[in-house]
Amino acid sequence: MLEVVEIGLGVREVRPARYSDERGFFSEVWNAARWAEQGLDLAFVQDNHSLSRGTGVLRGLHYQVPPFAQQKLVRVTRGAVFDVALDIRRSSPTFGQWVSATLSAAEWNQLLIPAGFAHGFMTLEEETEVQYKVTAPYSAPHDRAIRWNDPALAIEWPASGAELTLSPKDRAAPLLAEAELFA
Repeated sequence: MLEVVEIGLGVREVRPARYSDERGFFSEVWNAARWAEQGLDLAFVQDNHSLSRGTGVLRGLHYQVPPFAQQKLVRVTRGAVFDVALDIRRSSPTFGQWVSATLSAAEWNQLLIPAGFAHGFMTLEEETEVQYKVTAPYSAPHDRAIRWNDPALAIEWPASGAELTLSPKDRAAPLLAEAELFA
């Protein structure tokens, strides 16, 4: 069983079935045929896995420009994150709008983010692991970021009670108005 719900802007929250017994659990988190039955015919080409040691680690808002734009299927296998998808398609009626979801190992939910969106997350627990599949390989010349705290976006990041930890790239990312975006 696969539950797929649009949470807004074309971003979908996905909940694969998880079968538990005294040994633990089993879950089929990706099956091309089952996803195609839901109208989600995707060709993933790369899997990524990150570990964030503390709470308040913020990664994003990241994206790749064409021809290496990526759809992403994001899930948390340990811990929890506040996950954000930002529409950066200039021709979209929802340009500059964002949606969010809390993803966690406990909830076993995933987020399917379309191409044309910037993506970022903030850890809510220590030792959080995030895994995600993408539909285009990483390409450094096409890699871009938008500043996580751009006032024009007004993203409502949760207060973590801890100092935020960001990479130098994310600290220096341009504002949305200055970023290279999709048509």
